[in-house]
Amino acid sequence: MSNRAARRAAAHQTQSNISEAQLAANRANAQLSSGPKSEQGKLVSSHNALKTGLTGRTIVLPTDDIAAYETLVSLINQKFTPANDIEKHLVQTIADTEWRLLRIPTLESGLYALGRHELAADCAHEPDPTLRASMLEAHIFRTYQKDLRNLALQERRLRNQLKEDTAQLRRLQEERQASEPCPEVKKESLKPQSQPGPAHQENGFEFSTLSVPPPEPTHADEIAQNLEAAA
Repeated sequence: MSNRAARRAAAHQTQSNISEAQLAANRANAQLSSGPKSEQGKLVSSHNALKTGLTGRTIVLPTDDIAAYETLVSLINQKFTPANDIEKHLVQTIADTEWRLLRIPTLESGLYALGRHELAADCAHEPDPTLRASMLEAHIFRTYQKDLRNLALQERRLRNQLKEDTAQLRRLQEERQASEPCPEVKKESLKPQSQPGPAHQENGFEFSTLSVPPPEPTHADEIAQNLEAAA
């Protein structure tokens, strides 16, 4: 075997040994990171990715009441009466935020109901029903504290967003209303304006037939008219 062939064989053997060693290490690591072993650990892990629908672009979940959502949107539109596309967009955002806030109490109640179903056996040894119920509530909170804290965090975030969007909408509406003329001004502008009548000329001067009132009759004119009537 030539020196070149020997070097190729040695390199191939080294790569094979490294691959086998790496494969063994991967298998060992996989055994160490196979997830929680206890039933409580598995229960907590199963709720790590709780889908609340409080974030992201999805507003209405498949389990939501579409009619109730549409009613809420209609009520918010009636309250703010948006007049342009920007105001309509903000009103829709406000309605969506309100809908998400309404979902939080339901999610919290659902977590406690789920905990009572899955964790009741852990507190069944306590004979006192009042104490057993208290223990179960504490056990539920400790088990689902990550999800419950996440709900509280999302509620604060949504309320801040609702406050900012509402303030921005009211500011835009005030600016729009300030730039619009008052109803009295509009009414006055719609009144017909008197137009001057056709003009005529006398001795080089132009007179308007409607702008100049006819002369008032004098006492001499009245006497002349009476004389003409008597004749």
